[in-house]
Amino acid sequence: MQRKHEGSVVVVTGGSAGIGRGVAEVFAAEGAAVVVHGLTQADVDGVVQQITADGGVAIGVAGDVAQEATHRVIAEAAMARFGRIDHLVTSAGIQTYGDAATTTPESFDHVFAVNVRGVFLAVHHTIEQIRRNRGTITLISSTQGVATQNNVVGYTSTKGALNAMTRALAVDEAAYGVRVNAILPGSIDTPMLRSSAREWSDGTDAGEEAVIAEWGRMHPLGRVGRAGEVGTVCSFLAGPEASFVTGAELRVDGGLLSRIAASLPTRD
Repeated sequence: MQRKHEGSVVVVTGGSAGIGRGVAEVFAAEGAAVVVHGLTQADVDGVVQQITADGGVAIGVAGDVAQEATHRVIAEAAMARFGRIDHLVTSAGIQTYGDAATTTPESFDHVFAVNVRGVFLAVHHTIEQIRRNRGTITLISSTQGVATQNNVVGYTSTKGALNAMTRALAVDEAAYGVRVNAILPGSIDTPMLRSSAREWSDGTDAGEEAVIAEWGRMHPLGRVGRAGEVGTVCSFLAGPEASFVTGAELRVDGGLLSRIAASLPTRD
């Protein structure tokens, strides 16, 4: 793989699992030093060890993204080890279910604290360095920021907020040469997706796989995506090839949002 990010430093929140791990691994393979954040130290250490074993450079920080102290530690660790921060990718997030009647105020506040406040805090504590280096910020949003399933009022609201935050940041940071974009993934094979699939299946491994396959068929490409496929798009957005791209909501969804529910019968 081309090492096009050689010499740069990227912070990835939620980098210890799922999409964030895919992002961290792609950037590391392309030469970036990666600051991997995750909720637990064990998960963070596992990703850092894998990146190191593959010849990359990474350090890890564990903590709750809803807490400002976590972001202070991330920024301080990046500066102490590497002396700079060029790119930020925010992938930490949680999924909640419920409509307006069944979602408790506490649950609604919690999903916003993680999915929205956590992103703002990540930007807040890295922005001065990113401005100095004319870097990039990429927010991992969701197709559910522009379309929605039923019974996800809290989660969908947070992703709509991230899309709005992307536009606001892009306008503000353009004066500093910083580009800010959002990626809207469809269904990606991650621990979060598998947890949801198991919840909506019969609870067996076979049932989980059947649900994931069904969700995959909803995408015109006929499958769910892989975390690394999102990672390569993040890498593109952070690179010079995307030098005129900012404020964008880039769908990495296997065509999911291109298809309407009504369909015509196929012809032989």
